[in-house]
Amino acid sequence: MSGRKERTRERLLKAALELFVENGYERTSAGQIAARAGVTEMTFFRHFPTKADVLVDDPYDPVIGEAIRKQPMELDPITRAARGVRSAWLELPSPATDEVRIRLRIVAETPSLRASMVAGTAATEAVIADALVSGGTVRRTAVIAAGAVMGALNTALLAWSQTDSDDLGEAITTALDVLEERRG
Repeated sequence: MSGRKERTRERLLKAALELFVENGYERTSAGQIAARAGVTEMTFFRHFPTKADVLVDDPYDPVIGEAIRKQPMELDPITRAARGVRSAWLELPSPATDEVRIRLRIVAETPSLRASMVAGTAATEAVIADALVSGGTVRRTAVIAAGAVMGALNTALLAWSQTDSDDLGEAITTALDVLEERRG
């Protein structure tokens, strides 16, 4: 993404979060977000196909898939996926904790956003499952393992969003630790 497009996207994200906190998600329109960011509503929709995408967009899927493919094939699928996600997390730049918390808190507190979260989770689960299958895991097993990993991560992240903890990484690593230590 070019520098100008990235700056516009950042302005839209900032405006959306401000308005969601001020007015609530349901009472904020894409037009209001665009106006606050100083762009047209059409520009908003060029960056985000829906208002929900402001909160549930996940750009990390390709990194996660590649990190899982690099894990040893002899690991069981859940451990392989958990270690891949952990590796990807360590490779990525740390996100802004306050912004992530606000986004997740709004999702956790807005029932209509649950469907959008499920769709985003399904996309990540598909990336995880495909990475596992490429390493020889049977598709059915890969899909189940992907669901287990994403279930643990989503639960940990939504619970973290309701706290004042500054350690987003701890929420993620705790979920991954539970998955990797499940037989202990």
